[in-house]
Amino acid sequence: MLTWEEFEKTEMRVGTITAVNDFPEARKPAYQLTIDFGTEIGVRKSSAQITKRYTKEQLTGRQIVAVVNFPKKQIGKFMSECLVLGAMGADNDIVLLAPDFKVENGLRIG
Repeated sequence: MLTWEEFEKTEMRVGTITAVNDFPEARKPAYQLTIDFGTEIGVRKSSAQITKRYTKEQLTGRQIVAVVNFPKKQIGKFMSECLVLGAMGADNDIVLLAPDFKVENGLRIG
């Protein structure tokens, strides 16, 4: 069990996906995402295995929730700088977490 203090260290923020690229070098089908988290955090990149449910066109301009204070992770030649959050169903079928309404990029989830 986590303490409340430990949980509060996790920075989940809202961001808008500004670019989506194929990631053919990934071991499992994935996209390379560019996400704008507003002026305080800026733009971050992430790799996400969400190709089963989402097209590149559906993702561009969409707001998502991501953890922005994990260490960077090298995935092949790509550096992932945040962790996009989603509900993971059977066979890695991921549904992204997102706000119900458009909000300011960078808002913290609490």
